[in-house]
Amino acid sequence: MSGVRAVRISIESACEKQVQEVGLDGTETYLQPLSMSQNLARLAQRIDFSQGSGSEEEEAAGAEGDAQDWAGAGSSADQDDEEGLVKFQPSLWPWDSVRNNLRSALTEMCVLYDVLSIVRDKKFMTLDPVSQDALPPKQNPQTLQLISKKKSLAGAAQILLKGAERLTKSVTENQENKLQRDFNSELLRLRQHWKLRKVGDKILGDLSYRSAGSLFPHHGTFEVIKNTDIDLDKKIPEDYCPLDVQIPSDLEGSAYIRVSIQKQAPDIGDLGTVNLFKRPLPKSKPGSPHWQTKLEAAQNVLLCKEIFAQLSREAVQIKSQIPHIVVKNQIISQPFPSLQLSISLCHSSNDKKSPKSATEKQSPEDHLYVLEHNLHLLIREFHKQTLSSIMMPHPASAPFGHKRMRLSGPQAFDKNEINSIQSSEGLLEKIIKQAKHIFLRSRTAATIDSLASRIEDPQIQAHWSNINDVYESSVKVLITSQGYEQICKSIQLQLNIGVEQIRVVHRDGRVITLSHEGQELQDFLLSQMSQHQVHAVQQLAKVMGWQVLSFSNHVGLGPVESIGNASAITVASPNGDYAISVRNGPESGSKIMVQFPRNQCKDLPKSDVLQDSKWNHLRGPFKEVQWNKMEGRNFVYKMELLMSALSPCLL
Repeated sequence: MSGVRAVRISIESACEKQVQEVGLDGTETYLQPLSMSQNLARLAQRIDFSQGSGSEEEEAAGAEGDAQDWAGAGSSADQDDEEGLVKFQPSLWPWDSVRNNLRSALTEMCVLYDVLSIVRDKKFMTLDPVSQDALPPKQNPQTLQLISKKKSLAGAAQILLKGAERLTKSVTENQENKLQRDFNSELLRLRQHWKLRKVGDKILGDLSYRSAGSLFPHHGTFEVIKNTDIDLDKKIPEDYCPLDVQIPSDLEGSAYIRVSIQKQAPDIGDLGTVNLFKRPLPKSKPGSPHWQTKLEAAQNVLLCKEIFAQLSREAVQIKSQIPHIVVKNQIISQPFPSLQLSISLCHSSNDKKSPKSATEKQSPEDHLYVLEHNLHLLIREFHKQTLSSIMMPHPASAPFGHKRMRLSGPQAFDKNEINSIQSSEGLLEKIIKQAKHIFLRSRTAATIDSLASRIEDPQIQAHWSNINDVYESSVKVLITSQGYEQICKSIQLQLNIGVEQIRVVHRDGRVITLSHEGQELQDFLLSQMSQHQVHAVQQLAKVMGWQVLSFSNHVGLGPVESIGNASAITVASPNGDYAISVRNGPESGSKIMVQFPRNQCKDLPKSDVLQDSKWNHLRGPFKEVQWNKMEGRNFVYKMELLMSALSPCLL
């Protein structure tokens, strides 16, 4: 063998994986081997718990082996061979021993549980010690029966007493748990409306507007406490709340801002005193918890203090022609020479009202709700500007600040433009501008109303716009005559009421600017009403077929009017025989002249120059009409009757 050349033999290991499929090209697909957990589950599925345990069978086989006798050598050798085969035969159930041990342990635990339940509850069996003393020989059986009944009743009474104690304890625990649950539910409701945080063993809340951008230094912190002022033995009231809040002493009570506008001019009445943020005393409503009303009142006090502090700071810093005065809780300003604006902070910390405040009764007309709403908007806008005042620079190397300030260099802004970017109106300036606008709008409305109630002919109508700005309002003024609205539409004015002036836009596009003085607006409206009468005569002449000979809005002859200028018009009848001349002034009133034909004038002197009869068809001198004795409800109606009387009859 040594001379034979060695031959290499390739030994391939047996495939540990089972082949699932062999493809047409000879490729084999193998099954992945089972993991340890999968193999354990597969073995456990083979266990049959319905069969008996192997230990019992072995004990039975052992008993039979002991009972039988060993009979013979041949038979003993066969049995030894069979026992050897059985000894080395593997078990059919791998978990057989585990199952047997678990069954025995379960049986012992069930027995132990039954014994303990019987001993503990004493419902099924009572363990009494055995009496050592022997019964007396002569004992009445009735006595024994009475003693047993007495013991039974004592045991029943003891059971009832223990049950009553358990019920009482359970009711008390339920009440305490209910109160605890109510406190947690109230705390959850409080967290839904207010910002809370836990500091140590205390629960603190925040009343301030710092999260909205407020810079007011007041902390505005309140504490949430548990209400323990209740006796569990007594009946719980309906308005009981397990949660209570403790607010700072300087935020207790109610507060509001009083704004009063006083004028010294005799023509306009006082606008009255305005109370902003006026809240009633904290009263718990049936549907809302009392802590909600208490916290809202405290937050209102904090907001009023913040607004007044901001107004006071701006009143000291702003440089105006008439300086603002800040005295204690009052700010006095003078927007117009005849107007005084007073802003006061009223804070009452007690529930009892003073007799002075009780006697003050303000009508609902004096409350300017627009100022209250605008003041809310202004403080929200101020907070928003505080939050968005600092913007991240783009690019990152640019300085912090407003975006327009960063663009001022590349866009070559001059000094005035940069100052306009930096300057911004404060809260007090905006309130003063709004007060000016409200005062000017009220004065305009009062002037129009006084003219409408005092002058019946012509009629003046005002149509106020519902959509206005806080600094500008518009009103459309129409001057018409009753019954002739369709033909008398010449005077239509659009008044744009601003902060310090009024812009009047005519129908033809002319613009006139008026100051804040009410007398100037009144004089202007009177002159427009005077011109309306002349325009109405012009429109009526066109309808009646009369000819307009002359028309002028500003007559240079006659008496000089102290208010505006007089207007005049001259119209002639269709056949030219009659002529009517109308002169109307804002102060002098109307003057109507009628020119008759010369042949109807009997009092004319005979002329030696005009001998021909054709000159008699010329119109003679004018005669004034007694306008007060004319019948008619207004000026245009009287003029229509006069034109109808002087017009020729076409029948």
